[in-house]
Amino acid sequence: MDLAIVIAVVVVALVFDYTNGFHDAANAIATSVSTRALTPRIALGMAAIFNFVGAFLGQEVAKTVSSVISVPDDIHGLVIVLGGLFGAIAWNLITWYFGLPSSSSHALIGGLVGAAIASGSTVQWGVINEKVVIPMVLSPIVGFSLAFALMLAIMWIFRRRNQHRVQRGFRLGQTVSAAAMSLGHGLQDAQKTMGVIFLALLTGGYVSEGDPLPTWVIFAAAGAISLGTWSGGWRIMRTLGRRIIHLDPARGFASETVASGILYTTAFVFHAPISTTQTITSAIMGAGATKRFSAVRWGVARSIVVAWILTFPMAALIAAGCYWILHLLIGA
Repeated sequence: MDLAIVIAVVVVALVFDYTNGFHDAANAIATSVSTRALTPRIALGMAAIFNFVGAFLGQEVAKTVSSVISVPDDIHGLVIVLGGLFGAIAWNLITWYFGLPSSSSHALIGGLVGAAIASGSTVQWGVINEKVVIPMVLSPIVGFSLAFALMLAIMWIFRRRNQHRVQRGFRLGQTVSAAAMSLGHGLQDAQKTMGVIFLALLTGGYVSEGDPLPTWVIFAAAGAISLGTWSGGWRIMRTLGRRIIHLDPARGFASETVASGILYTTAFVFHAPISTTQTITSAIMGAGATKRFSAVRWGVARSIVVAWILTFPMAALIAAGCYWILHLLIGA
């Protein structure tokens, strides 16, 4: 029975990874598509490839995710992880339906925390605070500020150049910045699924604490998020690419460059599972605000912020309900 539940957790985790891919595909490519630097299909193909490659660049974020809760080493622990995954998937689908670029990362961690609380298991609040809450608050602020500053620098440096040629150059540059963003997305988001699968294997007794991630876990998570990315997330892409602000290539390049830099820094230096959605959205707002603050559609931005705030508690609440249903059905 334990093996069957472990397999179920792995399958559901990969389903979450797939929904993460199509939910967050817009993160990497919306700006490039909206500025016509890349066609949608080319952008999606490139994003899928670099998502796959990015998944192999590190394991520290996966270790952080696997340490946010402590569950029993039995079937009960596996049910807790399964409930957390169902909660995260449900919130991803709800926000995708309404076209809101919420955080799959915070949905996943919120789901795990909600299921753990419902079961009476231990939540590592120190890890949550240091690796999730503080980066969740700081990353949008840093993304907005750095993108605003970089765009001001670009405007000053190229102020006397032919603007048509400048924008054409940045349109080419967006190919590189979009690839960097896709690589960072794979580095961050695929690892979160790896962490959940590792937690399930640890709970089932198939790996030990301190073991490296099995190669098949890395390949499976990388493949699932890449397939999801290829499927696209057109509803959210429209929100990021057009509804917040009409971006030009220079602002698209600035926002993607800043967002990818933050993703790499938090993954390699702080080992923090930050939200790629929050990071790129705040960077888009920062770069767009250099036109004039009224150019940003703050009403849309307000809806996005509300979704960010609701993600953690709502995913936790749904996951708690899923845990109780599974608990009754499986009897663990």
